[in-house]
Amino acid sequence: MTALEFPQGFLWGSATAAYQVEGAAHTDGRRDSIWDVFCRIPGKVTGGDDGEVACDHYHRMPDDVAMMAELGLQAYRFSISWARVRPDDKAFNQRGIDFYSRLVDALLDNGIRPWATLYHWDLPAAIPGGWLNRDTAGRFAEYAQKMAEVLGDRCKDWTTLNEPWCSSLLAYAGGEHAPGHTDPREGLQAMHHLLLAHGLGVEALRAALPSDANVGITLNFNVPDPLDPSSPDDREAARRIDGLANRIFADPIFRGRYPADVLEDVAGLGLEEHIHDGDLATISRPIDFLGVNYYQGCAVTGTPDGPIAPQPEANGMRLGNPNVGSEWVEFASRGLPRTDQDWEIQPDGLRRLLERLHRDYTGPAGIPLYVTENGCAMRDEPDENGFVDDQDRLNYLREHFIATHRAIEHGADVRGFFVWSLMDNFEWAWGYAKRFGIVSVNYDTLERTPKASAKFLAQVSATNTVEEA
Repeated sequence: MTALEFPQGFLWGSATAAYQVEGAAHTDGRRDSIWDVFCRIPGKVTGGDDGEVACDHYHRMPDDVAMMAELGLQAYRFSISWARVRPDDKAFNQRGIDFYSRLVDALLDNGIRPWATLYHWDLPAAIPGGWLNRDTAGRFAEYAQKMAEVLGDRCKDWTTLNEPWCSSLLAYAGGEHAPGHTDPREGLQAMHHLLLAHGLGVEALRAALPSDANVGITLNFNVPDPLDPSSPDDREAARRIDGLANRIFADPIFRGRYPADVLEDVAGLGLEEHIHDGDLATISRPIDFLGVNYYQGCAVTGTPDGPIAPQPEANGMRLGNPNVGSEWVEFASRGLPRTDQDWEIQPDGLRRLLERLHRDYTGPAGIPLYVTENGCAMRDEPDENGFVDDQDRLNYLREHFIATHRAIEHGADVRGFFVWSLMDNFEWAWGYAKRFGIVSVNYDTLERTPKASAKFLAQVSATNTVEEA
């Protein structure tokens, strides 16, 4: 075994999101988010599950933070529920704000660095039109400013949006996430308004935070490979997926423009109608870091006359101009191992992604990368004491840690790694059927039990090394 040592100061942490863990959905002034509404629609969420109780983190927060400390977490990435701190799109709710103030204090008291995400999909349901309403971007800036004013003296790391691909294209065009619409035009409209909210949010945070604060965004990326690199159709399919999953978000943020080829792909779907003068300058306001969420790679093939494979997480949506290349994409198996969600396990995709992002986007600007989510759902089998010896998840994490180390060796400026997720939780449209946690949650008793993967992360965090066979 060879011990791979990470750079001094490399940050090891874990992550959750408010709606997935907090529960207390209608406690202390919190009101419906779009996910509360979405969960009530029959058939939208596996098992008819919702986040009404989730892991009850709202009431168990002090014990959960103590558990993080026992596991040696150096940082905790959490999200603030917009629906809790400004319910019903009205006045700010002090009881909701106080919860996050107590959370930040508890983290600091335990030597854990708080890392706040302002938007992880739980938009207040009362906002008219949701992300189809351009004014929602301005509301987001107001919310960002308020949270910075009340927490910015103690919380130095701020993420505007988590995975705007999911809250726009998957939510408004793919139908898989709240609000569950299936109109590609709406997906692109929501996408632009989310990116505008990011830019306005950066401005608001800069105005309210101390000068040493860090402000960034987290994007989810895929690494689409042509199934047959010699096939023009397959290469075209990979280009399209890369455009709609990756570059349509990264280019406006880092280059102040949408990619020309992607604009051609989506011509006729109305995106340019929503781009006002000055929008792209706002969207491309300088940031201090880029958060990278990576779970899987994919192999794609172009099949102009075939059906779309039902894999929305890989961006399998019809969003294109039939006069430009192949409009249809199929996702193909390469025979690689897969998770319980049937996601392909490809650690080297993370290495290639980090190196590409550093080369094409962040490196020239001197902006560091953080892996803000990586993890897997597996078929956990607890023993009689509730312990899960999840060697499959442990090995998944080990291989992705090693891939990150290799990217650093090749020059990528990666500063930290947050494992998804701290504990089993409400996994969006999958409900409670899929478990990502390094800590097991018994949903009958809400008891927490660290898994083998949690102890592995604790060891890595303590030594700043990972063993390579």
